[in-house]
Amino acid sequence: LEIGTGWGELALRAARRGAVVVSITLSQEQWELARARVADAGLSDRVEILLADYREVSGGYDAIVSVEMIEAVGARYWPVYFAALERLLAPGGRIAIQAITMPHERMLATLDTHTWVRKYIFPGGMLPSVTAIEGNLGGLRITDRLSLRADYAETLRLWRERYLERVDAVGALGFDDTFHRMWTLYLAYSEAGFRSRYLDVWQFTLGRRS
Repeated sequence: LEIGTGWGELALRAARRGAVVVSITLSQEQWELARARVADAGLSDRVEILLADYREVSGGYDAIVSVEMIEAVGARYWPVYFAALERLLAPGGRIAIQAITMPHERMLATLDTHTWVRKYIFPGGMLPSVTAIEGNLGGLRITDRLSLRADYAETLRLWRERYLERVDAVGALGFDDTFHRMWTLYLAYSEAGFRSRYLDVWQFTLGRRS
């Protein structure tokens, strides 16, 4: 089970490695494009893309993957999110989540603020801290963790450089100079956050406490 389809790349790669995948998204655009990509790859027998809320999913899954979905859930729903993961996990199964995090004291200080990123980039989103994740696991536990902070900073640099190389193409899609400045700032701001260690990105492996 993949919670948060994105544009379907992870589901495709998992299927090519032998997995049977159910992937869910709330985005009509992502649902349509991911389904088309799956069909073009000839993997419709191994990948099902559903337009659904994670709280509505039923069944049991040997493996659950959720990449940078927790940031979009919102702090008040973190317990609900982890309870859903626990409910959907088959006995002996594993969960892998990837999460961008900030220091716990900064997270607490910004819980009720209306930051620039929350206003323009990710409305309703909230970066958790590692402490917040650990405190909302319910019946789950962390069995392994890996930080990709340095790699993520480099990824953001490459994204920004490639975006700047294609500004004219972006403009041709109807995006104006205000969007261009905002997106350039966002990518540079995020890269600086990882390089300065203010931000981190973690991959956590989870299992049941029992």
